[in-house]
Amino acid sequence: FACDVSEDLLLGTSEKIVKWGLKDLGYNYVILDDCWSEGRNSSDYLIPDSKKFPRGMKHVADSLHDKGLLFGMYSSAGEYTCAGYPGSLGHEEADAASFASWDVDYLKYDNCYNQGNYGTAQLSYERYKAMSDALNKTGRPIYYTLCNWGEDSPWHWASAIANSWRISGDIYADFDRPDSRCPCNGDEYYCHLAGFHCSIMNILNKAAPLGQKAGPGGWNDLDALEVGVGNMTDEEEKTHFSMWAAVKSPLVIGANLNTLDAKSFSIYVNPAIIAVNQDAAGAPVMRVWRYYVSDTDEHGQGEIQLWSGPLDNGDQIVALLNAGSKDRSMNATLEDIFIDSGADSEKLSSSWAIYDLWANRLDEDTAKDIINGNSTAEGKLYNATELPYTEGIAKNDTRLFGTKVGTVKPFGSIET
Repeated sequence: FACDVSEDLLLGTSEKIVKWGLKDLGYNYVILDDCWSEGRNSSDYLIPDSKKFPRGMKHVADSLHDKGLLFGMYSSAGEYTCAGYPGSLGHEEADAASFASWDVDYLKYDNCYNQGNYGTAQLSYERYKAMSDALNKTGRPIYYTLCNWGEDSPWHWASAIANSWRISGDIYADFDRPDSRCPCNGDEYYCHLAGFHCSIMNILNKAAPLGQKAGPGGWNDLDALEVGVGNMTDEEEKTHFSMWAAVKSPLVIGANLNTLDAKSFSIYVNPAIIAVNQDAAGAPVMRVWRYYVSDTDEHGQGEIQLWSGPLDNGDQIVALLNAGSKDRSMNATLEDIFIDSGADSEKLSSSWAIYDLWANRLDEDTAKDIINGNSTAEGKLYNATELPYTEGIAKNDTRLFGTKVGTVKPFGSIET
């Protein structure tokens, strides 16, 4: 939306989130980004743009709360926001007090115009801690997410002051296209210039070693989901959504719901994938292996990967990722899948049922009916408000398990 934000946009989007069944799947936050302010008043407090938000931010929050949704706000740990509006650096207590008085539930805190207060972990930590302390002082629970683009390695220190932290430059809706504005490739997670226009695979590969730094209470944020934004095939969008869920990145819809098509909607509403993201163990999958392949795309990119990780109920999530330019058979041994188990592990000597988590994807006609208002989501989509994912898993709700497609024998392999 760039700077085209308004009360009407937020409340109109919130109507769709509720009517389309997204709220009951767990998409609870409606997050306002940059360009909402018209400056500071004589007392140095931020004031909303009176044309974009004529009834103020408290009205927006109240309207969202009445729908059972939560309100997300934006500022920057700099003199200005990224769009050039007043930032919160040096104004942390006043701005946190404003956010709390407006009943804000979530703060995305950016990194633009930071006056050179970066370059060491301590500098960045202190700058972001100032807002953390100010938010805590208000007494209102506010989810605090750092958007510092992975600068100064927030995975080492952010869990002490925030709920999640970005690990890379800004995402864009291309699966594997290199861009000079996102200069660090592959596993270059220690990046001196995070940049922007980072592809899905670029960010995913940066996340590969960082799962060990995340868990319940503190999450690696791979940036908003680009499903439905454009430039990706259906298979690429499915892979993007699946991997963000599996590495336990917060799932934030980055698409415009006013133009979202049925196929992309059916990806966002797959409860079997969302359940992986919301798994009680909170364990991100790890990348077990990665090989480059000769069948590269038009940008010279091509690789295959295996990711694996445990779930709270004792199951294992396995993702075989084909980022080559042609279809291929792939396989993974139980030894690879349970790489941290010993050779005598019961996990290797057991048989395992294999389930395809995409097998029960919402059909396109039903998806069209829901987004066009010809049908309600009730009875067609999983409702995590009525049956939370943890309880659904415990009850073996088939909607959260996909379809059984095979069995792997002791010391055997999965093939697809």
